[in-house]
Amino acid sequence: MIKITAKIDGMMCGMCEAHICDTIRKTFPDAKKVSASKSKNEAVFLLEDGFNAETLEKAIADTGYTFVSCSSEPYEKRGFFGRK
Repeated sequence: MIKITAKIDGMMCGMCEAHICDTIRKTFPDAKKVSASKSKNEAVFLLEDGFNAETLEKAIADTGYTFVSCSSEPYEKRGFFGRK
């Protein structure tokens, strides 16, 4: 799994966060654990594979928000049963 963190400007309220989450789910139907935070100006989600930053940037821009940047990193499940 890959953890994607996208920096997004323009979110002002909970509805803005929901709008970003809906956009990510529509753009990447296999996205998991999608969340957005207006206070952090970011959205975070998980994908199995195949991430395209340009696709995300266009989807965010089409909603009227400003895509700033994104980063990806391997995701490892944490918790009692996820420890190695």
